[in-house]
Amino acid sequence: MGLFGNAHSIDRASAQRDYARLLGQGEQVHAAYLLIRDTILLTDRRLVLVDKQGLTGKKVEYHSIPYRSITHFSVETAGHFDLDAELKIWISGIPAPIEKTFTKGVDIYEVQAILTQFVAR
Repeated sequence: MGLFGNAHSIDRASAQRDYARLLGQGEQVHAAYLLIRDTILLTDRRLVLVDKQGLTGKKVEYHSIPYRSITHFSVETAGHFDLDAELKIWISGIPAPIEKTFTKGVDIYEVQAILTQFVAR
């Protein structure tokens, strides 16, 4: 389930407000990234993928992935010539990983740290 384009950071407080209807009581957004029209949320409970569909983007699919379903993940940092970092996440029961590409402005180590904190629980 790879998405096209590169993700960049968005304000956590804005994401918390914008996606409040999706969040459970007391659930907190720890990081949020915008990928063209789609959004990636890393909360204290789960990974949320917001997939806007169609030309207008009015139809939206929300993927909620509990951290306990993540079997492993990998991070590839940006290099000198390849300025984008990549994240791959494997979900239990799904052979192909979810792949996300982040621009050089995103701290991929922050993404990895958040995943490590919550996947290891």
